[in-house]
Amino acid sequence: MNRLKNLFETLKKNNDRALVGFVTAGDPNIDTSLKIISAMCENGMDILELGVPFSDPSADGPVIQRSSSRALEHNVSLKTVMEMIREIRKITSIPIIIFSYYNPIMAYGIENFQPDAIEAGADGLLVVDLPLEESPELTSVWKDTDFSLINLVAPTTPKQRMAKIASASSGFLYLVSKTGVTGSDGLDTSEIASQMSILHSVTDLPVCVGFGISTTDDVAAVASMADGVVIGSAFERLIEENIDNPELVSIIGRRTAEYKAATK
Repeated sequence: MNRLKNLFETLKKNNDRALVGFVTAGDPNIDTSLKIISAMCENGMDILELGVPFSDPSADGPVIQRSSSRALEHNVSLKTVMEMIREIRKITSIPIIIFSYYNPIMAYGIENFQPDAIEAGADGLLVVDLPLEESPELTSVWKDTDFSLINLVAPTTPKQRMAKIASASSGFLYLVSKTGVTGSDGLDTSEIASQMSILHSVTDLPVCVGFGISTTDDVAAVASMADGVVIGSAFERLIEENIDNPELVSIIGRRTAEYKAATK
C-alpha cells in the first residue's frame, strides 16, 4: 500500500492540498511529543515529517536547532524514532516521513534502515544533507520500492538538475521556498510560482513547498500553487513558547486545524 500516492490522488479529487507537519521527535519529551503528534493527526495533518534529533542540524534555524537539543537531552535517537512510529501507527494511517541528516542513518546502519523503517510503519525518508550523486549508497540496498526517497529542490536549482533530482525521487518533491535555513521570514510567492512551473514541466510528482511558512495566509498562498504545504519551525516555535503550558497539546491541535482549513 502506497499511502503517499493514495493521499495525493484523494486530495486532488477533492481539490485540496496536503498539510505536511514537521516536529522533532521527542520534543519536549517523548510522551508529550506523541500527544502533540496525535493532536495534529486529529486536527487534519495529512503527512507527518518526523525529525530525527541531530547535534549539528546545519540546514535548520535556531528554533529547530533548540528542539533537537531538547530531544537529545532525553536520549532520542533514530532507534527511538522507530519506536515512536510504531506508537503513532496505532492511532493514524497518514503517511509518515522520517526527516534526518545522514549521520544518524549511517550510525544506525544503512542496510538495516529501510526494513526497520517499513516494519515500524514509515513511508519514506528525506535526508537533508545527502547529495543526489551520493544517494545510491543508501538506496542501492533498499528492497521495497514503495518506500519513498523525498529529495529537496532549492530555489537556485537549474531546470536540468531539477529533472535529475525528480527522476531519483518518489512520493513527492520538497521545494525549498527560499535560500537560507528553516524558520527564516518572508515568502516570495511569485518566485515560488516560477519554480513550480519549471518543476511541473519536468516531473509529474507532487510538489510540496516549505521554509518560511508560518501564517494561515502563507499556507493559503502556497496551497494555491503547490500540491502541499510544509510547516515546521512554526510548530516548533509554538512548542517552545508553550513548553510549560498545560494546554500545549490543545494549542498545537487548534493551530493544525487552522492551517488545514487554509489548504482548501
